[in-house]
Amino acid sequence: MAEGERKRIVVVGLGLIGGSLALALKGFEGYEIVGVDVSQPTLRFAAEHGVGDRVTEDAAAVLPGADVVVLALHPRGILRFLEEHRARFKQGCLVTDVCGVKSAVMEGAGVLPEGVDFIGCHPMAGTEFSGIEHAFAEMFQGSHLILTPRESSTPEHVALMERLGAYIGCRDVYKTTPEEHDAMIAYTSQVMHIIAVSVCDDPMLFACRGFEGSSFRGCTRVAALDVGLWTELFSLNRPALLTVLDRLMENLGAYREALASGDSGKLAEKLAYSAARKREMDLPGPDLLQ
Repeated sequence: MAEGERKRIVVVGLGLIGGSLALALKGFEGYEIVGVDVSQPTLRFAAEHGVGDRVTEDAAAVLPGADVVVLALHPRGILRFLEEHRARFKQGCLVTDVCGVKSAVMEGAGVLPEGVDFIGCHPMAGTEFSGIEHAFAEMFQGSHLILTPRESSTPEHVALMERLGAYIGCRDVYKTTPEEHDAMIAYTSQVMHIIAVSVCDDPMLFACRGFEGSSFRGCTRVAALDVGLWTELFSLNRPALLTVLDRLMENLGAYREALASGDSGKLAEKLAYSAARKREMDLPGPDLLQ
């Protein structure tokens, strides 16, 4: 690097998460933050609202000078980008992503040449909205940052990701395997979205408009999802998500059986069991992600 030349972080994809990241990273350790997107309206909005230090549509022009590249695209978009641009990444640079599935992305990163590091990353933050107009720098405050390094990932790059997480406001960093990440996310996030959209498929939905309680609104909050994104997330995490769905259907079946039996004692016993598990989960104690 020439004397006086700034280190560079390139954020590819300026949607809700990528745009928020480009905002949150401004000033980080002297890096220049460059946003990349193919949408002209997105680029105009980003330039007008100071998303990053500068923006461009030309990924090929900025990748060779990037010390860190963050891929904030849909999952299949990440795989295509890695394949298309694999020869443009600088030797010694770090490539990461913010995708909600890790096994498929980590496998796709196998196309990168030797000397280009890849660390899977998933900031546990977001909203039910999409698009750069909803991005905000405080998005990651208090969130967990999950990392799935390769066995060959350097300690320096892992430490860089930990400092980056602290800078954008994450409460902690949790390192795990892609498989454990995908199993956990299938249960804590993906199946919740399936529950939400399934509830909205009920014919009672519109008849009950205006009579929804907070529990209904909470349950269905994420149902107005980005169809393209969640189709990819569900599809690429199919084995883990099917396992969770099978368990959920067994649990729902057990509740239906208890209710259909007319045995209120059996129903109360099952409710007490479930409620106690939730209360135990919420008890103060060590955070598993610390």
